[in-house]
Amino acid sequence: MQTVNTVETLREAVESLRRTGKIAFVPTMGALHEGHLTLVREAQKRADHVVVSIFVNPTQFGPNEDLDAYPRRMEEDSRLLDAEGTALLWAPDAAEMYPQGFATNISVSGVSEHFCGGARPGHFDGVATVVCKLFNQVRPDMALFGEKDWQQLAVIRRMARDLDLSRPHVDAIIGVPTVREADGLAMSSRNQYLSSEDRQAAATLPRAMRTAVAEILAGQPAEKALVTLETALLAAGFSSIDYASLADAQTLEVIDRPGSEPARLLVAARIGSTRLIDNVAVA
Repeated sequence: MQTVNTVETLREAVESLRRTGKIAFVPTMGALHEGHLTLVREAQKRADHVVVSIFVNPTQFGPNEDLDAYPRRMEEDSRLLDAEGTALLWAPDAAEMYPQGFATNISVSGVSEHFCGGARPGHFDGVATVVCKLFNQVRPDMALFGEKDWQQLAVIRRMARDLDLSRPHVDAIIGVPTVREADGLAMSSRNQYLSSEDRQAAATLPRAMRTAVAEILAGQPAEKALVTLETALLAAGFSSIDYASLADAQTLEVIDRPGSEPARLLVAARIGSTRLIDNVAVA
């Protein structure tokens, strides 16, 4: 596996790969776990070469969020990616991504305004801007993202559609189903922040979501089912719920009942010092 740290060397390496086949791209912030590696394996199935980026993007963290504490394990991550047969690791620093005088921001209205966008002002501007930069740097044939952050996936697809991106085209931005622990908790780099007691209680989240989905599909209004979900989380030890909503899977407009279009149940809740997000299809 080749590792590059500058845009110039990245472009040279990518063009060399492109001469011998299709390129799939997996953007990450590192601290890799089985969820990330699942994306890499899926990318291997779909393309001739896999490029992975590791960059802890400062512009998507708020002033009181965990940028400094976010886990960084470049050496270990590099070993994992090499073992998976990754062709190229793109590992820039902040100065390379945001050189002096950087003054451009991408804001995606609509899909970014509620849920995590409401709870974390500016977060999705940072996501859209850095992902657009990464797409322009790597220019992959396809890009793969986990469905755990469904809103992020919706924002990236909207950005790619609106800006007429061709590498990758919006239809080549691929969502991969969430990878879960044995007890159902969605895998996340932030799970390591949980104490043993909080980790045990956190498994209430996927259980409560499954119950809510069953109630909604049985005809119960979403508002009532979500009150039951929130009550279960608070009783288990969660300190607060940022949101728990049923939404149209594409537009993320809040709905009370699933209709003809795909729907998604989205939840963000806090336990201890950790904010967990999750979502499931309602169908």
